[in-house]
Amino acid sequence: MNRIPKPLTLLLLFFCIQSAAQDICLSSPNGRLKAIISSTPSLSLQITLDDQTLMDKSPIGLILNNGTEIGQLRVPKSVRPTTLSEEIISPFHRQKSFRSQANELRLRLNNDFGITFRVYDEGVAYRFHYQGKKENVIKNEIAKYRFGNKRKAWLAYSTSHGDPFAMGFQNIYHETTLDTARRQLAFLPATVDCGKAKVTILESALHHYPGMFVKADGDNLVAVFPPYPKTMARHDWRNMTYVAERHDFIAKNKGSHQFPWRIFAVSEADTDMPTNNLVYALAEPSRLKNTDWIKPGKVAWDWWNDWNLKGVDFKAGINTETYKYYIDFAAKHHLEYIILDEGWYDSNRGDIMHPIADVDLSELIEYGRQKGVGIVLWAVFNVMDENLETICRHYANMGIKGFKVDFLDRNDQTANEMVERLADCAARNQLLLDFHGFYTPAGLNRTYPNILNYEGVFGMEEVKWGKLKNDHPRYDVTFPFIRMMAGQVDFTPGAMRNGSRRDWLASYSKPMSQGTRAHQAATYIVYDSPFTMLADTPTSYEAEPDYTAFIAALPTVFDETEVLQGKIGDFIVTLREKDHLYYIGGMTNWDERDITIDLSFLPKNIQFTATILSDGINANKNAEDYKLNRHTVNSSSTLNLHLASGGGFVVTLEPVTR
Repeated sequence: MNRIPKPLTLLLLFFCIQSAAQDICLSSPNGRLKAIISSTPSLSLQITLDDQTLMDKSPIGLILNNGTEIGQLRVPKSVRPTTLSEEIISPFHRQKSFRSQANELRLRLNNDFGITFRVYDEGVAYRFHYQGKKENVIKNEIAKYRFGNKRKAWLAYSTSHGDPFAMGFQNIYHETTLDTARRQLAFLPATVDCGKAKVTILESALHHYPGMFVKADGDNLVAVFPPYPKTMARHDWRNMTYVAERHDFIAKNKGSHQFPWRIFAVSEADTDMPTNNLVYALAEPSRLKNTDWIKPGKVAWDWWNDWNLKGVDFKAGINTETYKYYIDFAAKHHLEYIILDEGWYDSNRGDIMHPIADVDLSELIEYGRQKGVGIVLWAVFNVMDENLETICRHYANMGIKGFKVDFLDRNDQTANEMVERLADCAARNQLLLDFHGFYTPAGLNRTYPNILNYEGVFGMEEVKWGKLKNDHPRYDVTFPFIRMMAGQVDFTPGAMRNGSRRDWLASYSKPMSQGTRAHQAATYIVYDSPFTMLADTPTSYEAEPDYTAFIAALPTVFDETEVLQGKIGDFIVTLREKDHLYYIGGMTNWDERDITIDLSFLPKNIQFTATILSDGINANKNAEDYKLNRHTVNSSSTLNLHLASGGGFVVTLEPVTR
């Protein structure tokens, strides 16, 4: 990162010390956003936008295991902030690169600790650091964020009532005021409407430390951290380990250490939220010298559709013939991968080194190689970790392209260390990773770009056993504004059975999405997902060749991303650009909606073919009804689109060739 010193006259524009109260004020590059750091009576942070308070004076600090509180600010006679400016290359992110600019201030605390603050135009961040040599055991971290009277918040609560730290980080967002919110742990991100702007709490650079939860306490959100595991136990099913007993501290580290970044992303417009890049910008840069081998793409997936083929002359299931059929389908539609999900090895025994008798893995790898289709294998996290080097080396040598690793279901310090071990070993063996059953990303995908996807989202799998009250169409246009700020999502779209609010039913073997077929298509553009699924059966797609060809041809990574229109919980319209081609995806909740799109972003004096996949005229009654039209447009054109209840659309724009 470039650290560019500025003359003192310019420094005064973004930095001041109010000596009477020992307050330090650090401003954003544009001067509008301010972090006000106080040391009286203890360390605290206040955030203002145009001098209006977004977060009031909030105590922050660390408590060591011996009771020492880290938060005594040592204000020197002269403090010189630093201006940071960096062009960040971001492969497989929502754009290929972006400019990051901030003003930074490093301050000393007691006991060889310190704290760093950064203020960007789009948010504020801070992190603690330690520069001594001894081991520190962190009893707790102090973070009581004061947002004021009865602010509206979007909180995703833990779904585990026995051990709230042990769950899959999958829930809908509960819209509530902080004073009436449940006194229950919520996982990040969490968003608060502060009037002038929305503030979203995130974290980045989560190394050797637990992840953050928050809990409403009056008008505050108080940080809570999973304690350090003391003893582990093992489930009989899937051979999964879990935390049986915890220590009374949250973390321990020896020697110098950087703690995670605490991020407050500030968004005046909802449309700015999905493209906020602070988590990625604050993450540790890539440790990989070569990323040419990492290939994003689409996946023909087996589990969501329950291997439920029809019209074939073999018994469909977890067997070689079925997977050859998936490979043939993937090859025909130029999909890069298939996944062998749970069942290809005996998961209850944890016998990952030996496929079941019905799966000839060597034959499938060679068959896929001939067809240009890679194979990704499902695995349980701890099963991988317990024999990590051997597993990665063995399957990489066989020709496997990566692993979908599942059921971590925790984010304490030892879990995060296991994740990093896995990312490193997979990278050394040129294996990509899809993290499922996983907490919200915290920047590790920048450090290890072979991590192509994360779950941590209430994705499509939930309709297999869910209820209508979960209101997936509303969630589908809520989480891009909140969860997607943290990074990509393993949402697993592509349902070919689609239900309206009136006729949707849960089904495990023949699952049905809530909302229209065009709504499903829009997910491929709206959601950041460089490794994404065609989740339904190949035979269902083959019955709709025009639709299947359309979604199969959509890219999974893009050069640029912009949200053109949208309101959290109501609708979203996203514009992407890839190799001078343009893609627009739009989605609504259960409300019908008319959208007008101005195409003035197109290059001047060039004609484009607009291919439009949108809701059919009968989509409110039959959610599978869609239409596919083509028009010639230019930068002076507008598109007028009607979205059915739970509807959507995709527009592709390609220059007319003469």
